[in-house]
Amino acid sequence: MKENLRLGIFPNMNIVKVRIHFEAVLALCRKYKIHVVLPEMLASEYQTETFAGAYSALDASVSLGGDGTFLRMSRELVPLGVPVFGINFGHLGFLAEVEFEGLEEALSRLVAGKYTMEERFLLQSQVFEGGKQKSGTELAINEFVAARGNLSTINHMGLFINGKPSGRYAADGLIISTATGSTAYSLSAGGPLVQPGMDVMIITPICAHDLSARPLIIPASEEIQIRLLPRNLCSLSLSADGLPICDIEQNDVVKITRSQCTMRLIRLIQRSYYETWQEKLIRDM
Repeated sequence: MKENLRLGIFPNMNIVKVRIHFEAVLALCRKYKIHVVLPEMLASEYQTETFAGAYSALDASVSLGGDGTFLRMSRELVPLGVPVFGINFGHLGFLAEVEFEGLEEALSRLVAGKYTMEERFLLQSQVFEGGKQKSGTELAINEFVAARGNLSTINHMGLFINGKPSGRYAADGLIISTATGSTAYSLSAGGPLVQPGMDVMIITPICAHDLSARPLIIPASEEIQIRLLPRNLCSLSLSADGLPICDIEQNDVVKITRSQCTMRLIRLIQRSYYETWQEKLIRDM
């Protein structure tokens, strides 16, 4: 049993249910002798330690909200090597898979060490302009999206895998997803459900103007490049997990590869992904 486990809590206080139950969450942490670390805006109000990045030396971190809250927390903590999990106060909750009603059991199992740890790979992107790097190296847990900024025109993009021409798309954009992200934007765009432990990338066109354009699943060891074709009339916007990175112009090259960084995901529920998919996707139809 872990004594005085240091737990970072990152709540989405814009969600009414989170605001209502936040005091109860802190009370359960006191019950299990968990040392709570909160973001600066909440730490003084609730008289806890303030999160200070790597200096906080967290044993684990939890989000209170939906999958968006989980992603925002994880993008900050995964590079620090902090294990993460989420309590779902949102809609579907594929990543934040513990429901609020199961919070006490989850904390009990966390303190007792009765959980499994999964490592999920991340993607990284680099954008080059004239051979020089245009943006910093960015990470994505779910996906990178290269999509049109001008809603009145269609985009013409070339896909290259390991430097070889591998596809031409007339579409609103392309989604490059991890297996973890297969239940997110890629799924909405017609991509496949993929078991999140698989070492693959998913390439999903968005609203392709081509009946033959279909999602591709390739090994995560491959290198993907996206380039605008000469007939393309406007720039694209590149985003990571919904956060904007930069615009993509003619002659720019977007390079996407597997990152050396991994997400350490704490699993406190002994349930298969196949059960979770059925429950989440059917429950909310």
